Amino acid sequence: MRLGYDPIRLEIFKSLYGSVAEEMGVTLRRTSFSPNIKERRDYSCAVFDARGELVAQGDHMPVHLGSMPMSVAAAVRAVAMEPGDIVVLNDPYEGGTHLPDVTLVSPVFGGAKDPRLLFYVANRAHHSDIGGMTAGSMPLSTEIFQEGLRIPPIKIFSRGRRSEPIFRLLLANVRTPREREGDLTAQIASNRTGERRLLEIAARYGAREATRYAAHLQDYAERMVRMLLSELRPGTYEAEDWLDDDGIDDRPVRIAARVTVHGGNLEVDFEGTDGQVRGSINAVYAITMSAVYYVVRSLVAEAIPASSGVLRPIRIRTPHGSVVDAVFPAAVCAGNVETSQRIVDVLLRALAQADPERIPAASSGTMNNLTVGGTDPRDGALFSYYETVGGGMGGSAVAPGSNGIHTHMTNTLNTPVEALEYAYPMRVRSYHLRRGSGGAGRNRGGEGIVRELELACDADVTLLGDRRRRGPWGLAGGSAGKPGRNRLVRQGRSRAIPSKAQLRLRAGDRIRIESPGGGGWGKA
Repeated sequence: MRLGYDPIRLEIFKSLYGSVAEEMGVTLRRTSFSPNIKERRDYSCAVFDARGELVAQGDHMPVHLGSMPMSVAAAVRAVAMEPGDIVVLNDPYEGGTHLPDVTLVSPVFGGAKDPRLLFYVANRAHHSDIGGMTAGSMPLSTEIFQEGLRIPPIKIFSRGRRSEPIFRLLLANVRTPREREGDLTAQIASNRTGERRLLEIAARYGAREATRYAAHLQDYAERMVRMLLSELRPGTYEAEDWLDDDGIDDRPVRIAARVTVHGGNLEVDFEGTDGQVRGSINAVYAITMSAVYYVVRSLVAEAIPASSGVLRPIRIRTPHGSVVDAVFPAAVCAGNVETSQRIVDVLLRALAQADPERIPAASSGTMNNLTVGGTDPRDGALFSYYETVGGGMGGSAVAPGSNGIHTHMTNTLNTPVEALEYAYPMRVRSYHLRRGSGGAGRNRGGEGIVRELELACDADVTLLGDRRRRGPWGLAGGSAGKPGRNRLVRQGRSRAIPSKAQLRLRAGDRIRIESPGGGGWGKA
């Protein structure tokens, strides 16, 4: 069979474009100001072709990467970009995920001899404050206006010159403007790195060859996904799972999916999922698409290009106005971090009926989001701290689940104790594995984490978590992992707090998170 391309050259270009995205990430991490980006690595970088189709991405945040093409598409629609331009946006209703995730998009034009548009580069980073009703911009909100500053696609750089009015507007609406400016500047440097590397590739191989192999990589990814889907047992499989609540109303929120596998294609229908809710766990369509993208790509054994070709064999249907396809002005800050995890759980549970040996038990199923904000007594400056806490990975047919790790839609790290205590008026009083939290099974679920922070000043604290009522499910006869717990320790006395809470704490108070363990796989 004639392929129309050289397989060796295809592998070279796959590595080249992947390395561009990875180097963009290194630049962003090493030049950023906030521990959230520098230490936790809460960012993602990617390369797109001239049509805005994904070509390659770094091994960064799944919840960012599957949805970033919608941000690039929104930027391309809204702004006529010229050489040297950079567009900024974070609006969840224009391809974003939630407001703290700020995306920068840059066009890559050829040189003077070939001035055509060749590529786009983009990165997305979670800023630890973007305004709104609480520090950290992750409140128990009921509408998006409470969550921070919404940025439609707008030029932050024009023909290589920084737009000072836009910068002043952005920085006037956040609690930590110096840190935000530093992180935005790091994002700009990241895109500039991507531009330079892509132009070097075009100069070495020729622009025509470089863009042609970008298209071949997308086609190759499509073929590999179709091959995977053809290996699954054809049929229609249904599954459901629940979020504890939405943080406002005390009732579980259902997510349901019907997955149909047939002839190298996959259809995912979320009919039966609850309508959008008052709280902030609503997910926009970009997040749901991102979760589907992640599940399918993670099931392919080969290291396929992380490109738009992955989604070509997939059709997604969502009830408009539901918790998996929210409409303006629904609150959405927790949809990105919590609902995305539950969508993955539901999809894996459905696909386990098609191939149980390939699918793991449920992992912790929550990002255990913690934000703390107040005035630092050391220098009198406002601070805003954000982190997520890992948990147990689900066991699988081939191995026990990993302990204390971020899974599925998050790929960050826990903030190192030294970095946290240096940067913020807090002390880490306890940080260890939560023994016995993983579900029993032939291959046990991984253990969760215990992380306890003590405040050195009065502060506003927000918790957005889940899996506090139902533990992560086991598979093939394995037991569920233990649900998580949150506790407030004040003057030596401890009391439980719910999975989603907004608190005003005093100096000396401690907040304790005990994250869920993963589900077990197979009978013990």
